[in-house]
Amino acid sequence: MGLAIGLVGLPNVGKSTTFNALTKAQNAEAANYPFCTIEPNKAIVPVPDKRLDELAKIVSPERIQHSTLDFVDIAGLVKGASKGEGLGNKFLSNIRETEVLLQIVRCFEDENIVHTEGSIDPLRDVEIIETELILADVEALTNRIERLKKQAKADKKAKALMEFAEVVAEYLAEGNLARNFPDRESDLFKELDRDLRLLTSKEIMYGANVDEDGLLEDNEHVKALVKHAHDNDCEVIKLCAKVEEELIGLDEDEGEEFLHELGVEESGLAQIIHKGFHKLGLMSYFTAGVKEVRAWTIRQETTAPKAAAVIHNDFEKGFIRAEVISYDDFIANNGEQGAKEVGKMRLEGKEYIVQDGDVMHFRFNV
Repeated sequence: MGLAIGLVGLPNVGKSTTFNALTKAQNAEAANYPFCTIEPNKAIVPVPDKRLDELAKIVSPERIQHSTLDFVDIAGLVKGASKGEGLGNKFLSNIRETEVLLQIVRCFEDENIVHTEGSIDPLRDVEIIETELILADVEALTNRIERLKKQAKADKKAKALMEFAEVVAEYLAEGNLARNFPDRESDLFKELDRDLRLLTSKEIMYGANVDEDGLLEDNEHVKALVKHAHDNDCEVIKLCAKVEEELIGLDEDEGEEFLHELGVEESGLAQIIHKGFHKLGLMSYFTAGVKEVRAWTIRQETTAPKAAAVIHNDFEKGFIRAEVISYDDFIANNGEQGAKEVGKMRLEGKEYIVQDGDVMHFRFNV
């Protein structure tokens, strides 16, 4: 599945509606009853980036290509999911294959939309989800510890890993998330996390699903969620899934006008995409030609040859150097030629660390 963001939450909190809006298509069935999502819906979502439009104004390309982000809509969890309740472990395994979790939390009252727990309480909902993730991690660690016990008699490394896993399991059993484990930067923790893909080790973002009134002013539900997120070094992104769905049929100008009327500068989904992109440790560099203006997705701290490989492996194999113009310099000087004339184009070698927004052209020889 690769670098993906998994949408999780209790049934009926607006998760599939949010997913529909993210993909700008009704490819996740939304209904007023639990478990309307059975198989995980997957979508590739373009990353909004106004810089591409500005580059296109100068270059006049045939097409524009955005960076993309993978989202996975995972069926609503319930109490006991780690023990097979609801649709159970099947969905926990889907979560395990993602890198960042976006937990949609209902933060509005509406008697016409049922809640599986009978009332609106964001912190209770978060606790239910995170408890199930913790229990699943404890079970995975327990199974690993049992296997390590057999190896520990003759292998000191296995013994050390077993003892460390026991400490982590005890920490989780106290209701803590693995992402808050004090020694999570140690080699032993990283080995466990790499092998088990601990659910509670993942980055978490909370999507506070509010009604239209909640977009302008935080209600008590949102305030409680924000405090919880702050205490756990997480982010809260406020959105109204209903409004986001209404934006689907509007063009960019109409959408901006609609949001302006609501007093909102940027849609919640755009914030989710941008922050999710960052949480995954990703960024974009650009190529700008008459055929296309394109954003290429790379990890932060990527060298020029590795960045070139995203276009084609041959670019890395035969890498000579990269011609680099910063985005700001490209725009300020009306394109490549203008930037060259004022000395704003640089030639960079194999050690160069690509910066977000670099406009690049690679020289190579195969």
